[in-house]
Amino acid sequence: MRILFTSAGKRGHSDPLVPMARAAQHAGHTVVFCCRPPMAPVLAADGFDTFDAGPAIFTPSSVTPLVAIDTAHERTQIRTGFAGRGIAHERATSVRDLGATWRPDIFVCDEMDFGALIAAERLDLPYATVVVVAAGSFVDEELVAEPLNELRTGHGLPPDPDLEMLDRYLVFAPGPPRFRDPRFPLGPTAHAIRPAALEQNPAPIRAGARPLVYFTLGSVFNMESGDLFGRVLTGLRDLPVDVVATVGAELDPASLGPQPSSVRVERFIPLAAVLPAARAVVSHAGSATVLGTIAYGVPSVLIPMGTDQPANAARCEALGAARVLDVMSCTPSDVRDAVGTVLHDPSYLLQAAELRAETEPLLDSDACVALLERLAAERLPIVTTATPP
Repeated sequence: MRILFTSAGKRGHSDPLVPMARAAQHAGHTVVFCCRPPMAPVLAADGFDTFDAGPAIFTPSSVTPLVAIDTAHERTQIRTGFAGRGIAHERATSVRDLGATWRPDIFVCDEMDFGALIAAERLDLPYATVVVVAAGSFVDEELVAEPLNELRTGHGLPPDPDLEMLDRYLVFAPGPPRFRDPRFPLGPTAHAIRPAALEQNPAPIRAGARPLVYFTLGSVFNMESGDLFGRVLTGLRDLPVDVVATVGAELDPASLGPQPSSVRVERFIPLAAVLPAARAVVSHAGSATVLGTIAYGVPSVLIPMGTDQPANAARCEALGAARVLDVMSCTPSDVRDAVGTVLHDPSYLLQAAELRAETEPLLDSDACVALLERLAAERLPIVTTATPP
């Protein structure tokens, strides 16, 4: 079987697909990734053949100042960027052309790669989508219906007023179903799967005698973080903990200045390497990071900065697994107090452990590949036998 995996963003969009792609390779299938530049070298380093299909992802050359969360602006970006004349428009054509040449049997797409979904339909190929927005409320179907139907018309596809294209055949939803915002339920083709972090096996970091706190701002908002790295690290230095922080590929750890021996700063460490040793996580509430903390039962302090992060943070807080701070106003002492609370109040660890317990029995990557094989053979929707998330 030839499988084309597609991703419309950076690591937060591609990482949830990687364990499934690796399992497909191990099962003897031919796998290729189609991503936006400059993600091809990243996925090639993971051992995959890759194709680029634009538009290119813009990354600032230096850290930009923080801005307050603007929900209206974020919704506009989804409508006009991911679903409209931006990303989806260009990728619908380029991914279709690639599919016509490479001739896959099936597509596996990140849920926001709308152009790839339209390309699959245009090629009359079955496809699966992988949820990359953990809480689910960031991609509002009412928001994207009009531009996606306009794009469908341009590619000779019939109207889809109910957007059945988003979950037509098979949906993989990482994490426990209870985490998803109940206002945005998934349909009957959704299958709950283990988060990507549980499917990785890197060399683990070993914790010392003191509690280990992991700090990250992800691979996009690290470059839009203003002085947040400094504020958080200043707060963490005042606690009797060891700190592991990651700043992303574009930043030099030395740019944060000298750090005490208790603080280790790296560009990138796999979540599965650090989370098993962590007692708490401080993060931006990106979906991949939040799902990782759930997978390993680690409570969090969350400082959302935009996109899906406020919804993820609100869900973690509602379930009792995190404290949430305001990105514009939180001080080092606020960070110190919040981390101290999640470390010493057992209720946070208890709620995080309950979410982890719900994650452990979910479908692993081998089971996902079996469903892909079935979909490619039958070309019919695969309805879950469990209660839809």
